[in-house]
Parts: sequence; C-alpha cells; structure tokens
Amino acid sequence: MKKPVPTSSRKSAAEPQRSLRPRPVAELLPDVGRATFRKFGFVQHSVVSRWREIVGERFAGVSAPESIRFPHGKRAEGVLTLVTGGAHAPMLQHLGPEIVERVNRFFGYPAIARVAIRHGEVPRAPQPPARPVPAPISEELSESLRHITDPELRAVLEALAAGVSKSTHIPKLGKIS
Repeated sequence: MKKPVPTSSRKSAAEPQRSLRPRPVAELLPDVGRATFRKFGFVQHSVVSRWREIVGERFAGVSAPESIRFPHGKRAEGVLTLVTGGAHAPMLQHLGPEIVERVNRFFGYPAIARVAIRHGEVPRAPQPPARPVPAPISEELSESLRHITDPELRAVLEALAAGVSKSTHIPKLGKIS
C-alpha cells in the first residue's frame, strides 16, 4: 500500500516570493503607500504621481488631486477633489469636464463623474538642481572619439572622460618587465 503524498509544502501560498536582488525604492513605493492612497480614495497612486502628465503642465502647477470618492460599492462615477489656490478655482471649475475626460482616459473607464474644488495651498514641485558643466577634454582624447559616428554616444563618452579626468589622477604606467 502506498503512503499518501503530503499536499502542503513548507512555504505558505500567502507568503511573498523573495527576490535575491537589490530593488530600487521606486519599485517598493507602491506597496508601502497603497494603504495610505486607498484611505484617501486613490485606487492607483499613479494619479497623484503622474498628475502633471494627466492634466498638463499648466494645470498641474495650480492644482493637486486630494481624493477620489466613489459611491458605496462602486469603482465608477466618483468625485475627484482638487486643491487649488484662490484665483485658479473658477478656471478649474470651468475646465472641469476636460479634467474629467483626461482622468477617465488615464483610468481607461469612466471612473470620475465630476470634479469638486477645495481652496488650499498647492505644494510646489522642487526645481531639479542644475547639472554641472563638464570640463573640456584633452585633444588626444577628443581625437580618439572623433571616429564615433553616433553623436549621443560620443557626448556620453566625452562626459565620462571629463568626469574621470577631473575626479582622479590616473598615473601613466611604464613598461612592465
């Protein structure tokens, strides 16, 4: 008579699969912020993080999404609440149907039915720091890169050479006997 084979393994099915590689913070952030975003009605955190892409540069500078409230038991026909500064509220109210259309296009279904506007302070996006200008490279190195036809690759290699020559001094080695 055969013995029955156990059907359960040591690892539970609910246990997350581990990866043995370093992961960027951006990959982990959706998992960390999911509970907070759901508390404020955001099904996807990307509505907040990609607001500038959804409504455009001009409207994103004067507004920010605060919450999405759906009717009980539904994930459609919700109300998107925006925070905006005082003088911009009438303009956003006038452009409400266009904002609804853009957000629904982003979701891919009619998730938003209307926009509610609340007066408040819109946080300003920090300006990225200016990139430092790379130091000029030597003529010898410039001559060796002249044969590279791809201008983007040549520019990257020149920037790399300028950074390496500026940060460290590489001694010239003599002949090894």
